Amino acid sequence: MLVTFNTKGYARITMFGDIAKQLLSLMGHSGTVPSAIKADDVPAALARLEAAINERKASDAAEAMADHRDDHESPRKVTLSQRAVPLLELLRAAVANKADVIWDN
Repeated sequence: MLVTFNTKGYARITMFGDIAKQLLSLMGHSGTVPSAIKADDVPAALARLEAAINERKASDAAEAMADHRDDHESPRKVTLSQRAVPLLELLRAAVANKADVIWDN
């Protein structure tokens, strides 16, 4: 399943469903798809997601160091904090535009 996020004044963002649901949970949302966050509630959701991502960055960095290999051909793991960047930008745009955020599959 794919989940597409949309807000006024920003490009649509599509994510894998499991990642999207994790990020929605970190924002304090149930993870229901489709759903929305009203413009008045977006700043709080953004703050919760930023706080959760900042907490995870330390563990992500430690995990990346543990996975470090000399083999330059091996794939690198994309962390949840890296995957969150487009959604964080979308939420910031929604705050700036005082717009709702909606998502569906």
